[in-house]
Amino acid sequence: MAEPLKSKIIAVIPCLDEEQFIGDIVARTKRHVDRVIVVDDGSSDNTAQVAKAAGAEVIRHKTRCGPGAATRSGLEMARTSDADVTVTLDGDAQHNPDEIPRIVKPILRKQADLVIGSRFVKTRDKEPHPRPTHASRMPRYRKLGIDIVTYLYNVGARMKVSDSQSCFRAYSRRLLEALNVTDDGFGFSIEILVQARKKGFIFAESPISCIYHSKSSSIHPVTHGIGLVLSVIRHRIRWCS
Repeated sequence: MAEPLKSKIIAVIPCLDEEQFIGDIVARTKRHVDRVIVVDDGSSDNTAQVAKAAGAEVIRHKTRCGPGAATRSGLEMARTSDADVTVTLDGDAQHNPDEIPRIVKPILRKQADLVIGSRFVKTRDKEPHPRPTHASRMPRYRKLGIDIVTYLYNVGARMKVSDSQSCFRAYSRRLLEALNVTDDGFGFSIEILVQARKKGFIFAESPISCIYHSKSSSIHPVTHGIGLVLSVIRHRIRWCS
């Protein structure tokens, strides 16, 4: 099925203290989308100024509200637009903006409402391969945590996704209008999956690469992992009871 000729795509990039990377990320993202919205979640550096200079529209939180709150602010702005597809990706250079066309393709072809960019799914032989995924370089504690949270989600949802924690995603307009994201923390990624599954939307996964650097490991692994497990339980009870 051919993609619509005039599909409009918006990118939402939540970030915190990313002046080192955000300018390049915005510039590369602009090649593949119609608008770039950067949500600065109370940065103490020049993230907002750098993003704006690179051509992004910037939403600024006066104080740090959390990754879920930042994502929600961006999705709410995208919802008020006429975009057909909304893409979310991180502003810390872990995600490759040049993979956006692959992420949005299933939605443009009406094959899915939510596309998860997975660090673990394999690429089909006929598709161009992304740069090395570096999943083997992922810290072991992080891989273990992702596996546990993804397993718990899959069991509860009676479906299978390989990367429940990836924030490199694409949303159809239909799904975006149906979401009600309330989790201000990292649990928002699970909350979205639970809501989308409950409402009967179609999922797809697409292979992505991911680069890990020193800043990527600043979150305390045990506290973060426990919080995500509790988020799975909480959102399953809230949205599926």
